Amino acid sequence: MSWEFKILHALQTIHTPLLDGFFKFITRFGDGGIFWIALTILILIFAKDKRIGVTCGLALSGEALIIFIVKNIVQRPRPCWIDHSVDMLIRIPKDYSFPSGHSGASFAVAVSIFLYNKKYGACALVLASLIALSRMYLFVHFPTDVLAGMAIGTAAAFVAKRVAGTRVRRSEAGV
Repeated sequence: MSWEFKILHALQTIHTPLLDGFFKFITRFGDGGIFWIALTILILIFAKDKRIGVTCGLALSGEALIIFIVKNIVQRPRPCWIDHSVDMLIRIPKDYSFPSGHSGASFAVAVSIFLYNKKYGACALVLASLIALSRMYLFVHFPTDVLAGMAIGTAAAFVAKRVAGTRVRRSEAGV
């Protein structure tokens, strides 16, 4: 058994009704990126510093494009497609496993917020981390899927911050 399955099976040993319900709830925040898209829109509307919302939007868009391309090139099967011995708590996803889109979207926005506001960003990073963990707990992603998604989302946030800063400076200069 690979080290990744060992980790996933170790997570299966800590299941309780409370944790099952918690992780089923938490993972929904990453479904389709809807929560992170809505949060980005709210930030764009209500935040004084529009660079935060612009950065979130750019990071989310870039991350989604990269994740989509990589998933379809790599075409890695999900752990639940390979090992049918685990009782599934959620509907089995139909798309490929690597990298984790839930983790990518979560970290794209959470890191974007953190780059401008440490307090709110830290809260977003806690939620992003729980979403990433939920994907392994629920047996739909391997650890490397989650790590790759986190890395792509984080990188997208840093690139987006640089782009957003450039766009804001240009618009302030009337360019």
